[in-house]
Amino acid sequence: MDPKIKGIIAILISAIGFSFMSLFFRLSGDLPVFQKSLARNLVAMLIPLYFLYKYKQPMFGKLSSQPLLITRSTLGLVGVLLNIYAIDHMLLSDADTLMKLNPFWTILLSLVFLHEKVRKYQVTAMVVAIIGMLFVVQPQFSSAMIPAIGGLFSGIFAAAAYTCVRALSTREAPYTIVFYFSFFSIVALIPFVIFTYEPMSGMQIIYLIGAGLSAAVGQIGITLAYSYAPARDISIFTYASIIFTAIMGIVIFGESPDLYATLGYVIIISASYYMFEKARRQGRKNKPARAHKGGN
Repeated sequence: MDPKIKGIIAILISAIGFSFMSLFFRLSGDLPVFQKSLARNLVAMLIPLYFLYKYKQPMFGKLSSQPLLITRSTLGLVGVLLNIYAIDHMLLSDADTLMKLNPFWTILLSLVFLHEKVRKYQVTAMVVAIIGMLFVVQPQFSSAMIPAIGGLFSGIFAAAAYTCVRALSTREAPYTIVFYFSFFSIVALIPFVIFTYEPMSGMQIIYLIGAGLSAAVGQIGITLAYSYAPARDISIFTYASIIFTAIMGIVIFGESPDLYATLGYVIIISASYYMFEKARRQGRKNKPARAHKGGN
């Protein structure tokens, strides 16, 4: 099978995994976000732990990487907590769409903190995506905006965490970074869970285990997808999760996105496709040049 097809299949499986994660979090009911996040990370930590053992990689990284690893983990944890809060208080598809804005925030943060070059088409796509976000959020000066703000900042914090991962990618193994995040999150969440803990029914425990397993499927799918094909060729398919979560919300919870939100989805996905297509074409142009240069 063509590696690109394998990558697309893997990333679609990942999108389904993350969609089921959102579904299970919602089904688990009105539990504290700390409790839900702890359950997610407990299950998700087992996957990188297995690979660290298999490939004999360090669990906690180098001493020189600790400030960046702690920063990445803190930002990522806040992003997860805000995402769970948004899932609990918004339409599933709305919360997922706001989280899916993180690639655009990553571009901006990479410019500011990593001094990476930002191309004109990326700026154009970012502006269009922000307009789409306004259709989804539909700003209003009331307490109803709080979940939307939480969802928006979940994407921003996730983008900040991914920016740290980019900086760490030349220093630490991928599974070390993932394990460190899960371990850090568990340790940081335990005091909050102790003080806010609410008893759970058997079904709630099952739903939280399901959320953790689904998150693990999502993470494994993403890892496999980008090992089969470059991001520029397959990244657009991550947005399939918006469709999956919308269907789940309609079928299971009777949720129905309004016209403005639906228009916002279309705008954001269109901006993403534009950026994806531009990056893919640019990659094709650069490939012959690199090959020619190597031949000399």
